[in-house]
Amino acid sequence: MPLLRGKSNKVVSENISRLQHEGYPQAQAVAISLNVAGKSKRSSTMAAKKRKKAAKKAPKKAAKKSPKKAKKKAAAKK
Repeated sequence: MPLLRGKSNKVVSENISRLQHEGYPQAQAVAISLNVAGKSKRSSTMAAKKRKKAAKKAPKKAAKKSPKKAKKKAAAKK
């Protein structure tokens, strides 16, 4: 069965579904569908990368120092 032409997510999703029903593994079906649509996997996952980057910028909790390092610092100050 021929694949649908188009760049919309709906068309890509339908093509992935068709290819999987034909017996292709999911990763290969995604690659074929994105290639037919003229998209790259990178552009499809840009939103996920932006969310991950925003999570990294979130304030981090202070890490607890090990007791050995605290003792060494106290000894060095004396």
